[in-house]
Amino acid sequence: MSDSRTSKHRRWLSVAVLALALYVIVRAVHSQQGAAPPPAGASTATPSPSADASTSAASRATGSPTPSAATAPSYDPAGYATQVRTRARQAGVSAQLLMAILYNEAYKPHDPAFERAWQKLKPDAAFGIANMHRATFDEVKQGRDFANRSWDELPDDRDLAIEAEAWYLHDLSAQLPATWPASYTRNDLLALGYNTGPANMLAFARGATPGSQARTYLDELHADWARAGRAVGAA
Repeated sequence: MSDSRTSKHRRWLSVAVLALALYVIVRAVHSQQGAAPPPAGASTATPSPSADASTSAASRATGSPTPSAATAPSYDPAGYATQVRTRARQAGVSAQLLMAILYNEAYKPHDPAFERAWQKLKPDAAFGIANMHRATFDEVKQGRDFANRSWDELPDDRDLAIEAEAWYLHDLSAQLPATWPASYTRNDLLALGYNTGPANMLAFARGATPGSQARTYLDELHADWARAGRAVGAA
């Protein structure tokens, strides 16, 4: 584990206690009030993961009670290989890249109630297993099949999170020139764009040097590349 990744986890631990306390309060209030009907047009269940998913991923997808953040089983992106392959094909992007980014973004607990509790402490936090911010989601969904969906649904609908991720990578790819002087591959630049935004992606393509955080993100992508390929069955 790199020093940067260790620091990232330490930052999460430093505030996780507060988020967990808020999470417990939110869950307690919800349990007292009972289940409310879903809003009109909202997804009522998280899509099921692929057949090779772990038991923990399957239990979340089928609508079983959400465990507390302190005891929740670890989330494995490989459990969503079917959705990744489908959404990557629809958006015309690499399924291996899509999966590798999910591995990069799996550093925090992806439990819906925990994510919402965390967002109350950090209003600019991202939502969903692909860690997408509201402004990015609202831009990406324009003209797409999920145009009527809301960013607030991302924690509950992992397939929607993967679909939005795939189309964002598609949009980033469309902004890249035919060639660039830097030595990065297209997948490298798309991952950097996903992490830092399109303007920085284009700057890196022209030869700008990524900062330490972006460099670490790319290193982690490379470290996860082989298992991402195995997960989606890439040759």
